[in-house]
Parts: sequence; C-alpha cells; structure tokens
Amino acid sequence: MGGVTGTDEGVLVLAGTPIGEVGDAPPRLAAELAEADVVAAEDTRRLRRLASTLGVTVGGRVVSYFEGNEAARTPELADELAGGARVLLVTDAGMPSVSDPGYRLVAAAVERGVRVTAVPGPSAVLTALAVSGLPVDRFCFEGFPPRKPGERSARLRELADERRTLVFFESPHRLAASLTAMAETLGAERRAAVCRELTKTYEEVRRGRLDELARWAEPGVRGEITVVVAGAEPARRSAEPAALAERVAAREAAGQRRKEAIAEVAREAGVPKRTVFDAVVAAKS
Repeated sequence: MGGVTGTDEGVLVLAGTPIGEVGDAPPRLAAELAEADVVAAEDTRRLRRLASTLGVTVGGRVVSYFEGNEAARTPELADELAGGARVLLVTDAGMPSVSDPGYRLVAAAVERGVRVTAVPGPSAVLTALAVSGLPVDRFCFEGFPPRKPGERSARLRELADERRTLVFFESPHRLAASLTAMAETLGAERRAAVCRELTKTYEEVRRGRLDELARWAEPGVRGEITVVVAGAEPARRSAEPAALAERVAAREAAGQRRKEAIAEVAREAGVPKRTVFDAVVAAKS
C-alpha cells in the first residue's frame, strides 16, 4: 500500500492515532504528518509530542479542531479542501469521528465533492471487543451513556433486549454509576468486561457480571474506560411469571413507572398486560 500521493485536488485524510502505545502508530501517519498542507488536531500540543516521538516534522499549518470550535472551524477547513488542500485530521487517540471531532468535516467534504480517505489505526472499540471474551460476530457501539441518571436509564431500557454485544465509552468518575444502572436495567447477571488503559502500562481487563463489576468500580477507577456488555439472551423473553415480575422490577428500579413497565414487558413477552400485572402481584405477596 502506498503512502502520500501528490494531487491538485483537495483530500481529507482521517488518521488513526495510538490509544496508548506509541509504537502502534500506523507507518503512513508519519508520511501524512510531513506532507499535509493543514493538520487539524484535537490537541495541538499532544500532536507535536506525537510527531516528535515519531521523528517527523509537521510540514503544514497546524490548527486546533476540537469540540469547542468544531462547528466554527469546519467551514474554514472545507474551503481549504475545496481549494485543493490536503487536510489531515487527527484526534487525541483512535479514529476521528468515533466519539471524537470529525463527523462535521467529513459531511462538509462529502457535500462539496471532496475525496475523503483514511489511515487506519488503533481503535478502542475494536480492541476492547477483541479482548473482552464476549461474542463479537454482531455488535453495536453506543458511545458515552447520558450523564443524567434519568436519561441514562431511559437509554439503557431501549437496549434491554438488544441481542448484539454492546460497547460503551465511559468516564472513570461515572463508571460505577453506569455499571450499577446497567445491572439494574439489563440484568445483574449480564456478562460484561471493563477495559481500562488499553495498550498502556497499566492495562487491565476486568470481566464478570454487571453487579460484580459495579461493586469493583465503586471505590474508584482511573484511566480511559471502554465497557463491553453481552447482548440479551433469548431466555430473558420468558413468559414465566417470575421472569415477568423480575423484568418489571428492573424497569421500576431504573425509574420507570410500574404501569409503563408492565405494558412494555407484556408487549415484549407477547402476553396480555393482565398476565404481567398478576405476576407482579404474586411476586409481592
């Protein structure tokens, strides 16, 4: 596979950067850093440290491109692309656009007919999936769960019966709360893996049930976190009274009103709401 090629047409290059181990940087990254007309970086200081470690001098103009100025800077970069510039986009770690700046610029480039390509590189999502020990044949990436407890619980309820493996990013100071909410909504026994500081010196992959992982995280966890959660098992759709009552209780614990929880469980199990109501009453008697 070749490196940078000369062209009179603009091109947007999305480049993956190491998520921890600098040696994981793709070889083409150094060539792109040297040849790009503009390098848009989430953190310009971190970019220059990376370039120095790779032994490369950034040849073009370096501009910041982060959440705070992404909307304002996108039109400027799109104009440069339309004018024939080669723009390299990098974030602090991993692939641009994946829970990081980049989507707006890609959309603007596509709208203007500018070529968009990528330098494949490390990905916390795929790395965590690979080491989790959970099924990886089908998965969905959910990014960061909502910060507010109510919104987080509502999002998790939408995923309660998702059969694919789930991947989340989470901040270390919210990890325990998120794992607790997952245990309450998805099921305490649901298998999961918390991947911390992937590829770094203190890399750790903690595997277990969601309730076990929530207790482990309670004292506090540091570092970059990726959480992988097994998909729902078909058995969770059981119409047995005890199972129906358990699913209603899980939704109530997550903040849903009982009437709504009963209606949802009845719909998912394919039984009358009265059947679920009777199961809940029986469980409490």
